[in-house]
Amino acid sequence: MVRSNFHREPMSETLPDKNTHRCWAEVDLSALSRNASACQQAAGETCELMAIVKADAYGHGLSRIVSALSQQLNWFGVATLNEAITAASAVGGSNFTILILSPCLPGEREKAIGLGFSVSVSTREELEDYSSIADQLKATARIHLKVDTGMGRMGCEPAELSHLIDLSNSLPGLELEGVCTHFPSADEDPEFTRKQIEKFQELTAGLDNVRLHIANSAGLLGFQHEINRASLVRPGLAIYGISPLENDNTPLHPTLSLKTRVTLVRSLEAGNSVSYGRTFIATQDMRVATLGVGYGDGYPRHLSNTGAEVLIQGKRCPLLGRVTMDQIVVDVSHLESSPAPGEEAVLIGQQGEEEITAVELAEKAGTIPWEILTGITSRVDRVYV
Repeated sequence: MVRSNFHREPMSETLPDKNTHRCWAEVDLSALSRNASACQQAAGETCELMAIVKADAYGHGLSRIVSALSQQLNWFGVATLNEAITAASAVGGSNFTILILSPCLPGEREKAIGLGFSVSVSTREELEDYSSIADQLKATARIHLKVDTGMGRMGCEPAELSHLIDLSNSLPGLELEGVCTHFPSADEDPEFTRKQIEKFQELTAGLDNVRLHIANSAGLLGFQHEINRASLVRPGLAIYGISPLENDNTPLHPTLSLKTRVTLVRSLEAGNSVSYGRTFIATQDMRVATLGVGYGDGYPRHLSNTGAEVLIQGKRCPLLGRVTMDQIVVDVSHLESSPAPGEEAVLIGQQGEEEITAVELAEKAGTIPWEILTGITSRVDRVYV
């Protein structure tokens, strides 16, 4: 557990005036809490939940998300040492475990152990170095051994795991806190995923007092009855209200809405073009609105000319031409009343009876919802509701 001297700032619930925001993301903390509860129910009462909060908590704001989730759980997964430091600052000196999921650089290891973070390890060299560092610091290095069962990104070979477990238990200064692996295709290849589960269970048979973790969001929601030996699960996308599985009935609630404002409304005559490259040319007179968002905010340029839409006055308004760095143009000819500058437009989220999801946006941009969320830039204000 992390016992640190980080000072935790109180969470303010005073919201800024949204009229001052040009482009902003609204983050629903009550939806976040309900999603964590749904994931815990899927995992079972005896299985602990680690919220994956890397990449600025999937674009939701690392400090505020960790602070909010700390009311429900005490495990957090990050990708880097700097993310671990930010997460630790958000929870203060309370008993929380923060696991750095990616390999620490050699120059980061001493600080990671000195600050009490848990670390992921794949090799003998890492184990020996962490042991030496822990001995010098008179500290304990909490180790999570990773075995590669198909991801190919990090982890030891399955045949090496037994030896590394023995080494972890014999070298001074080390505590074997967990053994883990990772699913590369739990949302696409159930047969391969089941083989991974079987292999991991075979490799970890008989391990006691060590946390065993294997399941990401797709693994948790799609294979919850087959990972029953796991004592820890690592949902990421599901925590933020999006299932990676089609036709999944888990009661998840999207946590983030992305919004912007109309900055200008103009008439566009037939034959006139819109945006760089003149990829859209009006075939008739139109009413168009310019919006204060572009790929500089994380609204993907790949949405250009794909049929993407935004919501204004509860109606879908087609994107016209290419997405530029700071602005987009949409067709508002069909709206009952012409929108005014300052009026709200929804890029991701609900307005009236219509909804545009991150999944829809990702499909039209030819990417995945993970990239849509984590691509929202720091120029976009985060507003917590």
